[in-house]
Amino acid sequence: MPSTLRLYTDFVCPFSFIAEEGTVPRLLLEYDIELDWHGFELHPRTPKGGMPLGALFPNMNLGAMHDRTRRFAAQFGVTAFEPPDRLQNTRRALAIAEYARSQGKLEPYRRAVFDAHWRQSKNLELAADLEEIATTVGLAAEDALAAADDPAYLDRVDEKQAEARAQGVTGIPTFIFDKQRVVGCQPFELLADAAERSGAVRR
Repeated sequence: MPSTLRLYTDFVCPFSFIAEEGTVPRLLLEYDIELDWHGFELHPRTPKGGMPLGALFPNMNLGAMHDRTRRFAAQFGVTAFEPPDRLQNTRRALAIAEYARSQGKLEPYRRAVFDAHWRQSKNLELAADLEEIATTVGLAAEDALAAADDPAYLDRVDEKQAEARAQGVTGIPTFIFDKQRVVGCQPFELLADAAERSGAVRR
């Protein structure tokens, strides 16, 4: 019986992106693990329309910060991406993720959103970009866009956020293997050790 990895990430979190591109696929390839993904808003107070990163990190040299992010990502084999200078509100994209889950399309949707944000400079709040992402993974554009503003799907986003907070999740990515918890974008070996201590079996 496969072990379960509960993973908390957000589409605009650089360290979530690096983990989702680097260590998570390797974990799923090398271990008999099922992924239980939960969206977690990195900055829930981000206004609609987003905000400049400079407002979140005052007095920070954004160019230098992005260079550090790229160097860190390269250690995980993640390259060819462009960190944005603006933080986007991911609430609607996360609501569509819950719709995608209901349609059996969560995994391709998640991958497409990360790629769209980090490699294609797409706006996760723009209807046209959300529709394009949805259609690339086989979701009906009209239905996906309706889900983005559907109170039922938005409630699911809030419920998952509240559930995560109640479990002590404060930062992302957070990996939970049974009773083993790892926070942050950590080396594969550390995650593999946590997986094995939770009973995960190599394939």
